Amino acid sequence: MIALHLLTLDVSDNDEGVVTIEALASTPAAQHAAALAEARAVLGWAWRAFPHTHGPADEGGEWDHDLQAGVEGDGWHAVTLTLTGTPEFARAFADAFTDAQAE
Repeated sequence: MIALHLLTLDVSDNDEGVVTIEALASTPAAQHAAALAEARAVLGWAWRAFPHTHGPADEGGEWDHDLQAGVEGDGWHAVTLTLTGTPEFARAFADAFTDAQAE
């Protein structure tokens, strides 16, 4: 299992069976590159584990993503990776990653 040290996880699902995994980090500028690298590592895992099923659920995709990074008003840097996927994708994600801050 891979521990995420800067990203924290929030998982929810909806009535259509789509699971949303939000991986969030708010860091000082010196840690922004590391937070972004964690988000890219998660995306790399998703592309390797589910290489041919990326796309919106309403178009038949098993998983999709949105990665945002920017500077917040107080000078902190934010990284937000939102993954949506099937319950199978979410189970595989849970088997692969843990939020080190929640341990």
